[in-house]
Amino acid sequence: MLSQQDLIDIISKGENAYVEFKEEKIKPNDLAGEIVSFANLEGGTIIIGVSDDGLIKGITLEDFEEKIMNICRNNCIPNIIPFYQEINIDDSRVAVITIPKGVNKPYYTVDNKYYIRVGTTKRIASREELMRLFQASGSIHFDISTVEGTTKKDLNLDSIRDYFMKYNMFDLYEETEEAVNRILINADILREAGNTKECTVGGLLIFGKKVEDKLPQSGISFAHFRGTDITEELIDKKQIVGNLPEVVEQALVIIKNNIKTPSTIVGAVRNEKEIYPAIVLREALVNSVVHRNYSIIGSKIRVLMFDNRIEFHSPGKLPNTVTIEKMKIGVSYSRNPFLVKYMENLRYIDQLGRGIPMIIKTMQKQGAKEPELKEIGEEFILTIYRPD
Repeated sequence: MLSQQDLIDIISKGENAYVEFKEEKIKPNDLAGEIVSFANLEGGTIIIGVSDDGLIKGITLEDFEEKIMNICRNNCIPNIIPFYQEINIDDSRVAVITIPKGVNKPYYTVDNKYYIRVGTTKRIASREELMRLFQASGSIHFDISTVEGTTKKDLNLDSIRDYFMKYNMFDLYEETEEAVNRILINADILREAGNTKECTVGGLLIFGKKVEDKLPQSGISFAHFRGTDITEELIDKKQIVGNLPEVVEQALVIIKNNIKTPSTIVGAVRNEKEIYPAIVLREALVNSVVHRNYSIIGSKIRVLMFDNRIEFHSPGKLPNTVTIEKMKIGVSYSRNPFLVKYMENLRYIDQLGRGIPMIIKTMQKQGAKEPELKEIGEEFILTIYRPD
């Protein structure tokens, strides 16, 4: 609970991304919009009885808490349960409403408006931002949405044929055109879009030709720096493009080529020590390409190599119910179930949830500092440290 001095200190610093001031006369739907905007992101605090410039005005309504709870229940969908507190400052009552980070995103107001918090104000979420909120909730999956302007010609049918032949299902080339289309639609590789058939995001990422032309956010940006900071000399830089299997294999080769591998010579035999085990690098890359948020258009996966570590930056926050602590013990949630299914069938994924615990355990056996997992802004970052 906040003390009087805590509240005075907060008010003195003014509004920010996590604090909003409102006067008592605010309309229910306007307040609901503020509440929803906080719940859709990281949560925040609404202080009622304070003007925009920080002047204490106070509240007068006796049953103000009941009014707030009714707004959270009746004007916010799904309903939101805040923490309510009243504090007296200079004989004025001030209401403090703490909105938790929502676990049932996206939230919207009773008039069907989805708000998010941007800086010191709320605004209606854009189509892309709304897509991310729905993805976080697990109610829709971006990897089976269509890529506008694509056709079956953007797919590598040889790769698709090999995939199905591997499981002794059928030979795609022995099927009629109509049957092939039906198979690809049933497999979520294609989807009907009006009178046309377009590739899904997942279908293009797994089986596409020149994927980067249609999905410029795909692929990996690799950079190797001398030293331990991004401001130091750039040794190597690569843009890795292609479908996901191609990207993983290319990236693995590039990373290995950039690792200085110590070796010893015993007699006529040269023994090289594996600094970063291939199984760890492969898992980190697969985890990045499979679980990133592909609805974030302007951002690629970044792999940054330094003298003492390798960082894997994946666009997109963790989904609603997933935490870093849960990931460490193997609890997982698939943002892109299509990608997970196909990469698992292609033997790039062993078992959902095992990857992060395996990375941690393997690097600890190498004598390295425990790998670090963190969220910063719209990125999830996995850092693997070089053993001493």
